[in-house]
Amino acid sequence: MAEQLQQLILDTLDREKEIKDTRTLTIPGDAAPATSQEAQLVVQGALNSLLSKEMVTYSMQEAFAYALTQEGNDIADKGSHEAVVWSVLPLKGQGAPLSIKDLKQKVGDETAKIGQGRAFKNGWIAKEGDGLVKLTESIDDTTRNELAEIRATGTLAAGEKAIAELRKRKLVQQKKLLWFSAQKGSNFSTSLDKLETDLTAEMLQSGAWKTAKFKKYNFDAEGIPPNGGALHPLLKVREEFRNIFMEMGFAEMPTSQFVESGFWCFDTLFVPQQHPARDLQDTFYVSDPPESLPPPTDYYEKVQKVHTVGGYGSIGYRAPWSDADSRKLLLRTHTTASSSNLLWRLANRKGGFKPVKMFSIDRVFRNEATDATHLAEFHQVEGVVADYGISLADLIGFMQTFFKKMGIHNLRFKPAYNPYTEPSLEIFAFHPMLDKWVEIGNSGMFRPEMLAPMGLPDGVQVLGWGLSLERPTMIRYGINNIRTLVGHKVSIDSVEKSAAVRF
Repeated sequence: MAEQLQQLILDTLDREKEIKDTRTLTIPGDAAPATSQEAQLVVQGALNSLLSKEMVTYSMQEAFAYALTQEGNDIADKGSHEAVVWSVLPLKGQGAPLSIKDLKQKVGDETAKIGQGRAFKNGWIAKEGDGLVKLTESIDDTTRNELAEIRATGTLAAGEKAIAELRKRKLVQQKKLLWFSAQKGSNFSTSLDKLETDLTAEMLQSGAWKTAKFKKYNFDAEGIPPNGGALHPLLKVREEFRNIFMEMGFAEMPTSQFVESGFWCFDTLFVPQQHPARDLQDTFYVSDPPESLPPPTDYYEKVQKVHTVGGYGSIGYRAPWSDADSRKLLLRTHTTASSSNLLWRLANRKGGFKPVKMFSIDRVFRNEATDATHLAEFHQVEGVVADYGISLADLIGFMQTFFKKMGIHNLRFKPAYNPYTEPSLEIFAFHPMLDKWVEIGNSGMFRPEMLAPMGLPDGVQVLGWGLSLERPTMIRYGINNIRTLVGHKVSIDSVEKSAAVRF
């Protein structure tokens, strides 16, 4: 059909020299001229193809007209609401007034409601007793007449004010008319030759390129946008967190080891072996290999002792100890397992202990049910400071500075319990959009039962805090379901278009 339409345009131009209005053309296969906007868009496609070959030139013509809505068409056929109300009423003095109830039964609730007011305004009807009567034997239904004129001509002689009133009543809507004027181009011909788009090796070998006609190259075409990589929103927020930590003088911890032993993930953190977090329903355990390599013997014995009989001012848990539980391999439930390993290495390195500030942002795994706010795999943002003589006040100060750099200024701290920190604090921030306080992190001072077995010098305190990476990312990008941020439901298009985040 496309080639037939192009040929029709060329033949018409050859015969008439110019096409002033393409709405006079009849698309091949159609019974009537192409007056609809859909048909004109088809015509434009054919014109564009001919324009690329410089066979025609064309210009777009626009105009505005008016068309009736469904209700407007009904009124043009049956009469206005006010005329219908007038028609069912008795003439004053020639019959009993018609009650409102009876009027609604005759013409319907909506017609009665709308028609009464306009009929009163036009002076066509009046109230008599408990009913209505008409005041004149004949009327001029202006609304119906105007709508009929618009339906026939697309305009109204009464002017824009009358049209505005009909549009206000939603009886008329404006529509845009589109058509084209076409003229002959520099390469006009009535025969359609296929233009070549590529110079091929076969053309060069056969010499066909010498007589072939090539399509003109369009230097103004935008072309196809190149595909390129894009950072996921999580990576953008992660980079902002890294910058904040770097500004505060922190060094990044190596946390690439996803599989840990029960010893490093729980025992070294003074988490009892009977703790529910170590149950199968909360932790992913690895079945092959069945167990880890043995931990450092001296450190292992100290950790076992502080758990079972206590030490360093603690009575311990006084609970049975299982070497097998310590050797179990699992997907780490927090990056604090890496923090514990690094603190032990710092306590036993050559040259003695030196104060450090460290952070990590990496994946952790928990055997949780997946819903709009929870995944079995997510990211933990953790900061650790080890130094002499630091206290809870320093921890709160670090928290305030850290979150201030994120743009969060209104904080509250609530006492909490963690097996490996004492005191422990939950961190809350006021969310102005939700108009309530929401938990954004957890923090605390690491317990002596955790630090002393490592061999850290007396007077060294370690404070730490952690938060999710997903939650602030969801807030920043207006995402209400974590499954559309991470996983198979993530929209690649949204990743490519997501803006860089700035705290």
